[in-house]
Amino acid sequence: MVACVRNVVVWCAGFAVLAGLVSGCAGTCPRAEASARRVLVEMNTSEGDIWLLLDSEHAPVSVANFVMYAERGDYDGNIFHRIVPGFVIQSGGHSADLTELPGGEPIVNEWGNGLTNARRTIGMARDTDPDSATRQWYINLADNDRLNIAREVSGDAGYAVFGRVVEGMDVVDAIAAVQTYDQPGEGDDVLKNIPVETVDLERVVVR
Repeated sequence: MVACVRNVVVWCAGFAVLAGLVSGCAGTCPRAEASARRVLVEMNTSEGDIWLLLDSEHAPVSVANFVMYAERGDYDGNIFHRIVPGFVIQSGGHSADLTELPGGEPIVNEWGNGLTNARRTIGMARDTDPDSATRQWYINLADNDRLNIAREVSGDAGYAVFGRVVEGMDVVDAIAAVQTYDQPGEGDDVLKNIPVETVDLERVVVR
């Protein structure tokens, strides 16, 4: 059982409500929100734990894709390779030595599913091609409205959200605060906003 040992944000009818310290898991803990249409995920990082609630009702393809990688252990031992304060933290596709990890078949972009790129949501990272997402994902640090809009720079489509952080946003913010650097060079293959000190994605478990 997941015990609520600190304040958590509870979502009721679309509104965020701050719940106080409680001793059990009665409706205010991450596990209480999980259901057949809500998939609970525990993410262990070197900065602490993050709990996600994935929305398979509105984003079935993206959730199934994420769960597939998680259950195969493909996210274990990854790093957060891109950190942009005030924007996103990104992971799911690089090892500790910055090697890009192989992804599977690209998935359809579910950007029109009614979920928006608000602070604490998780979305699928991709290339300019709208249907190019494979294994990489990001967590929004702010309300990134431009990611919801079809723009030429993003292939005339937005970015698909498929869940949200229900515990551990303080950990997300701690990750966002680390110092970063850019690789030298030019081109699409050059990584930018890389943490100076590695931030590990140690384990991702579907609960």
